[in-house]
Amino acid sequence: MNRIVVVGASAAGLAAAETLRREGYDGTLTLVGDEPLAPYDRPPLSKQLLSGEWQPERLDLRTPADLTALGLDLRLGVRATGLELTERTVRLADGSTVPYDGLILATGVRPRRLPGEGAHVLRTLDDALTLRDRLGPGLRLVVVGAGFLGAEAAAVAWRLGAQVTVLEPAPVPLAHAVGTEVGRVLSQAHLDRGVDLRCGVTVTEVTEDGVRLASGEVVEADEVLVAVGSLPNTEWLDGSGLPVGDGVICDEYCEAARNVYAAGDVARWYNPLFGTSMRIEHRTHAAEQGMVAARNLLAPEEARKPFAPVPYFWSDQYDMKIQAYGFLRGHDEVAVVEGDLAERRFVAAYRTGDRVSGALAVGMPPKTIRQWRQSIVTGAAWNETVRAAV
Repeated sequence: MNRIVVVGASAAGLAAAETLRREGYDGTLTLVGDEPLAPYDRPPLSKQLLSGEWQPERLDLRTPADLTALGLDLRLGVRATGLELTERTVRLADGSTVPYDGLILATGVRPRRLPGEGAHVLRTLDDALTLRDRLGPGLRLVVVGAGFLGAEAAAVAWRLGAQVTVLEPAPVPLAHAVGTEVGRVLSQAHLDRGVDLRCGVTVTEVTEDGVRLASGEVVEADEVLVAVGSLPNTEWLDGSGLPVGDGVICDEYCEAARNVYAAGDVARWYNPLFGTSMRIEHRTHAAEQGMVAARNLLAPEEARKPFAPVPYFWSDQYDMKIQAYGFLRGHDEVAVVEGDLAERRFVAAYRTGDRVSGALAVGMPPKTIRQWRQSIVTGAAWNETVRAAV
């Protein structure tokens, strides 16, 4: 294998490129990124960078010297526009084509948007800096969507003195992911601080004055942030023959086609630990999957290893540190196994079928939840494990 192309220059793509070199690959290694910036970290965009605690250079994932040492054919500021599987080439927006023997797709996601003009989204460094410049005391900010990203941004804006309104279509924010009880607890953190949280409302468009609801009401705002989820960047693969459906569809090895692998937010792969396909949009997961995809691309077929992680994510909101392991979506039951919901200091365990499938902690030391990770790895029986804990 003399030519490997990695499309996507964020956490997953960078991890893949570094792993290829670390594993001894010394051929041509092309890293393509649609932003003109060197790889940077995204989670701080809605936290430390948005608040002004950090400056942009602190987000750099590697120094210029580190990148130079990788010996990359670095193509930044240019999008991939097409893939020819038969010819094994990637087409770029500048009109060039890049040949490959092996390919890793790490093109990530983009924010969903609403009809109308002028709303902010929060995915890139420019997005975060533009919103940061607007935030301040007295500013009226409407956040559409009370998921983790919207909640983090709302918390930062409140701390900076803005008048924050959060609009959420679900009756309880995040209930689909963390359960109704836990969702209510996280929501209460907004209400306790005077944030105007309105649930069960649908925003139909962004207007010059704010946003319009399905009821016809206009909620006035100086600035609007839309945080209603994301879409995997797969359009450029249309017509390529690669299997796509809410992400690039891969097997347990992260392979989508012969010598074509995917990693990070764009990859939908079969996770044998949970017995289902999933697409995970978490920072630590992106790097881990990038490394596995790179190793499997280089390995003989019989030596490849399935990617069977316990997903992990964290979120900072107000004074709450939220951490979770496992696959919480589609769970059948939630049980508080330590602490107290009302105090926002607790560990909740999640059941899918008859096994422990996830755990979430708020305001607890990391070691408190780490022990539940092992229960998830081993597929521990719910009745025995949770009964022992409570």
